[in-house]
Amino acid sequence: MNVSDLLKKGESETSEFKRELNDSVYKTLSAFANTHGGILLLGVGDDGKVFGFSGDLDSLARSIRHNLGINPSIKVEEISGKRVVIIEVPQSPIPVSFRGRYYRRVGAQTVEMGWEELGRFFLKKSGVTWDSLPSSAALKDLDEETIRKFVRMAKNRLPYINENEDVESILDKLGLLEDGKITNAALLLFGKEPQRYYIQARVRIGRFKDPMTIIDDKEIEGNLFTQVEEAMKAIMGHIGVRYEFEGELRRREIWDYPLDALREAIINALIHRDYTDPSSIQIKIFDDFIWIWNPGKLPEGISLEDLKKEMHPSKLRNPTIAQVFYYAGLIERWGTGTFKMVRLCLENGLPEPEFKEEAGGFLVLLRKDIYTEDYLRKLGLNDRQIRAVLYVKEKGRIGNKEYQELFGVSKPTASRELDSLVKKGILARIGATGRGTHYVLKGSKES
Repeated sequence: MNVSDLLKKGESETSEFKRELNDSVYKTLSAFANTHGGILLLGVGDDGKVFGFSGDLDSLARSIRHNLGINPSIKVEEISGKRVVIIEVPQSPIPVSFRGRYYRRVGAQTVEMGWEELGRFFLKKSGVTWDSLPSSAALKDLDEETIRKFVRMAKNRLPYINENEDVESILDKLGLLEDGKITNAALLLFGKEPQRYYIQARVRIGRFKDPMTIIDDKEIEGNLFTQVEEAMKAIMGHIGVRYEFEGELRRREIWDYPLDALREAIINALIHRDYTDPSSIQIKIFDDFIWIWNPGKLPEGISLEDLKKEMHPSKLRNPTIAQVFYYAGLIERWGTGTFKMVRLCLENGLPEPEFKEEAGGFLVLLRKDIYTEDYLRKLGLNDRQIRAVLYVKEKGRIGNKEYQELFGVSKPTASRELDSLVKKGILARIGATGRGTHYVLKGSKES
């Protein structure tokens, strides 16, 4: 890309304009190296006006090398008779500092990294994961019964580990010892009181009437296996369940949300959260949805759209923890958890879960089936519209002709009442015109 193209594009995460050589140039080059790389145009104002740079290029290269320890590509291009210097910096495999401080790009801004962020940055650059680091806790801080219970759970996937082996041998085979010390993963998975060492390793659950009114609040501690079970119990205490009888004696529970989808969301949060972040996992239960947030955004290279695919790349922030959950039979395959949530919700007639990146973390939003007959009546729907929504919940879709035949109405009436359901945000119309046009629940996979 030449200078003219860069000037038209303007400043961004990977491009910056500087009128003259000063400290801000070195800070920006450090930020480029520590983020995704970038191009700095020297001799250009913030507004894109070309002033030119008259300095010596060899001196410039030596100065960059002295201040940053890098050797970027330096080229010159003339614009209207003025020299513009193009400094191109690739992403660096090691952290790059300027005068002992580290910078990164956020949009078109260069910002200094704080201590917590810097710790995560160095860990990422080292290629070592936090869960594999040795913990300051000791073997005595682990609960032996939890370890042996895990071995019993994992016997099908770990036939080479014997329940009667000594604890140290079991941990070693699981990769939970580092130079004779237990790892962070070992403490979180099997610790008696992991929160003595990592206070952030907890789940906070609240039942909300509205965003400002908390009905109940609970903090869940203990090892990760305990947190899964206790979080499930807490949520189940605040959501509805009804019963259907299959035959004379068999009763089937139907919960507001598929329990397996809830469990998957909780496990996903525990496995993928950033444990270097001081925040807890947060679960908020409202009348018609559940909000599950964990600190730590998606890994680079994975998009929100990828999460709804049956197969997508799996990049694990805590691979040792994930491996142990797999051995225990609590997850099937890496990279399938979010798709499983989607599938379970759709199979139970619920909208797809929403996945978002929010407040430096990852959010799962599960909505329950609010389209009961009582609720639909409160929306002012007539009997035909209510029956049509219930029909779509069961069959998946309805067309204009079906509506006419089911309820004995004319085409204009069917069109008007179906359009009303679309305007109320209950149904979504698929197709513009013609015989293929039909209506599905808004939020369903097809919509």
